[in-house]
Amino acid sequence: PSRQAIQAKQQAEAQAAEQALADDDAARAAAREARKAAAAARREQRAAAIAERRRTDIVFLGRGVSGGLADRRANVERLTAFGLPVLASPADIARVLGISVPRLRWLAFHSEASSVSHYIRFTIAKKSGGIRELAAPHRDMAAAQQWILTNILNVPPVRDCAHGFVRGRNVMTNAVPHVRRDAVVNADLKDFFPTVTFPRVKGIFESLGYSPAAATVLALLCTDSPRRLVEYEGEKLHTAAGPRALPQGACTSPALSNMAARKLDARLEGLARATGWTYTRYADDLTFSANGETASRCGGLLQALRRLCAEEGFTVNEKKTRVQRPNSQQSVTGVVVNQRPNVPRTLRRRLRAILHQARTTGLAAQNTENHPNFPMWLRGMIAWVSSTNPDEGRRLLEAFKDLK
Repeated sequence: PSRQAIQAKQQAEAQAAEQALADDDAARAAAREARKAAAAARREQRAAAIAERRRTDIVFLGRGVSGGLADRRANVERLTAFGLPVLASPADIARVLGISVPRLRWLAFHSEASSVSHYIRFTIAKKSGGIRELAAPHRDMAAAQQWILTNILNVPPVRDCAHGFVRGRNVMTNAVPHVRRDAVVNADLKDFFPTVTFPRVKGIFESLGYSPAAATVLALLCTDSPRRLVEYEGEKLHTAAGPRALPQGACTSPALSNMAARKLDARLEGLARATGWTYTRYADDLTFSANGETASRCGGLLQALRRLCAEEGFTVNEKKTRVQRPNSQQSVTGVVVNQRPNVPRTLRRRLRAILHQARTTGLAAQNTENHPNFPMWLRGMIAWVSSTNPDEGRRLLEAFKDLK
């Protein structure tokens, strides 16, 4: 072949190679675009799935508290036996509360530092000295807790020895079993509500038959960490100052504390039966009483009490433990029980003095403790006296009415 033919052939081959490279680059570019489009589609699908899941489900509610959210297995038979609503998933809880899943997530989410708080916190002075912090829930949290109290916590029966926060029982029913005893032993559980922490509350709901997921959400709604308001980089934050536990101010806390102490009550009832004592509990106040020889064995009782309380995760407040004999005033949750249930004489004298002096100074001048509604407080104290001493209560009420 001629030179020109060879050059033409080489030029054609070069052009063909260039075209092949161009076609390969185009194919690669098309493949890349296809992969990008597919990846973008997957991202969109994933984002849509996440958005849908966030709208309809909860899989994370904060560090250290989300472990059971994936388990939706409820014990339906146990829930039915208790007469409780069957709730297995966070969506089930949102539905019965009448709120959206995102709103439920906002209420239940645990954060070590948050710009918002679901509680209004304030302090009051203790009668024994010191300060008690109370936490009043905001409207949405209070509504959720009220539903839990009414539909779940108030349904299971409470042990006969528990008299605090139980309908039909009060300080009087707690005191009556201890009237005319040779020995009355009072003990107090230290930091009662703070001792009932999130894991214990979650365990209570699981013991009723709720799935770990439902129990986690319900426990988060019923607990909170003690909070301190701090400022960081110009932003005010409510920071956790301890573990999540029962807030003093939530309507669910009393019922949950009774349920948390249920096993302790059973063991202390067994101890009392075996050793000849009578046992009752009003919130964190434990009372034992006995007659005869048994009344002389208070040391052994207190030793067993400390051990059982410790084994059940509670601590006896040694500063408030006392043994009362008939030769001194014996009182149980504010009720004198020496001969018959009665209000302490000091309170009755105080009420008589207030009513007597108010006839000349006016009722407001007698409000030395700055009660927000002094007439209502005074009326309540008179009703309290009337419940144990009707004749004295009637005289006090007549004096109160004469002031108006």
